[in-house]
Amino acid sequence: MVNTIRGEAALIAGGKSYRLLLTLGALAEIESGLGLSDLSEVSARLKQLRASDLAIVAAALMRGGGHDVSPADVMRLPVDLGALVKGVADAFDAAGLAHGAEEGDTAPFAGAPGSNSVSA
Repeated sequence: MVNTIRGEAALIAGGKSYRLLLTLGALAEIESGLGLSDLSEVSARLKQLRASDLAIVAAALMRGGGHDVSPADVMRLPVDLGALVKGVADAFDAAGLAHGAEEGDTAPFAGAPGSNSVSA
């Protein structure tokens, strides 16, 4: 079972439940795997994903959730494309990075609108 308060999202593939979590490590893997030079390019690139890009992003989020999977493993998962896209979008939403956010939003930062972070 996923903990949405902690920012986790779920993906069901082949009758198995996977936890997706956008950690700092997952974000770094996404930047590197997609060949991006910095964090500001992530949002624009995610709006124009190729199948291999989706596998890279999903694998990074799954590793953030504690699963030992590679992008090649994700490509072999028995999962509907819509369910995979929804799982990835839910993980970004759970982290406060709404997939419908406008460019320049500060949603991923603590205390910002749409953030799950709590400020003291």
